[in-house]
Amino acid sequence: MSADAVTPAQDLVVSGWAVSSPYGLGREGFTTGLHEGRTALTGLDGEQWPVPYERAGLITGFDIRAVLGRKGTRSMDRVTAIAATTVGMLLEEYATGPADDAEHTGLVLGTSGSVQSIMDFTRDALTGKAPYLVDPAKFPNTVMNCPTGHSAIRHTLKGPNVTVSAGAATGLLALNYASRLLRGGHAGALLAGAAEEFSLQRARLEQAADHHGGEAGPLGEGAALFLLESAEAARRAHRTPLATVLGCRFRAFRSTDRAGAVLKNCIDDVLAAAGHTPDDIALIAPGTPPGILGKQERTALDHLTAPRTEVRPLIGDTTAAGAAFQLAAVLAAPAARPDLAGRPALVTALDRDGTVGVALLRLAP
Repeated sequence: MSADAVTPAQDLVVSGWAVSSPYGLGREGFTTGLHEGRTALTGLDGEQWPVPYERAGLITGFDIRAVLGRKGTRSMDRVTAIAATTVGMLLEEYATGPADDAEHTGLVLGTSGSVQSIMDFTRDALTGKAPYLVDPAKFPNTVMNCPTGHSAIRHTLKGPNVTVSAGAATGLLALNYASRLLRGGHAGALLAGAAEEFSLQRARLEQAADHHGGEAGPLGEGAALFLLESAEAARRAHRTPLATVLGCRFRAFRSTDRAGAVLKNCIDDVLAAAGHTPDDIALIAPGTPPGILGKQERTALDHLTAPRTEVRPLIGDTTAAGAAFQLAAVLAAPAARPDLAGRPALVTALDRDGTVGVALLRLAP
């Protein structure tokens, strides 16, 4: 697509969102669950899930073929199905918008890929009669961008197709990447967000990688997607903006005890660039990581007095989708708190591998 196919966007807004979460498919269950402070974590059947966790945040009753049908799902893995389902829900709600301009509508999806698919395929190659006697239909599942590519193909999105992976900060980086594409005139609208699956192999690897000595909480799964476009494009399409993206900032830390200071610098930078002060913030959606990182995050946020909405304790650690769910929580908040209208909200993320990210949004008046 040529750079002049669309007008570069300046004022970017979120004009739609969709979620698949442990509360179920769709926004209603997610919004109600958050407002009630009701946990979506459930006990696991040890025989079905021989994992080192007793509870998890699973999308209840999620069956790939039941949700997406039999066509094209024979070898589809769970994270791809979750992503494709959530993209479909968002496009269905805006069927007269982005879906009708497929050439200029793209997808920026954050994901860790499917650890289960990668390890299963590798096992088959090592234990089969010959390394090449594997199911070729399952090979695409081992590539990290499979959920993004498959979702775009299934829903005929022909704009930019990007996969982002950065642990807990993935959702914010996807939002920032989509913002850059729109401001550069590379698309008219973008679906941006993140997806994560729960699986046996992911659970085992998360336990092995636990940097907190057993403090890590239960795992969760799901996806959150957002329709991002210019304010002018939303107006032309008669879509009501839900929030304006004021900015994102990212940095890295070498040692965990520096994470809080690095996060505070990101917060100060994004507020200054947007012309706001800490007292202006009306809502904070922290990542709430366990252990030392959690203490560092709380320290960085100590100077902010705004109330907080915490998602991770309710749905579990959704890793790549974590920050996307935090963004979704911000968009869900005005339904119960009309006083948030027109005010800034802050989303923060710290990843154990050294990435810090923040996003500042202004909720619609």
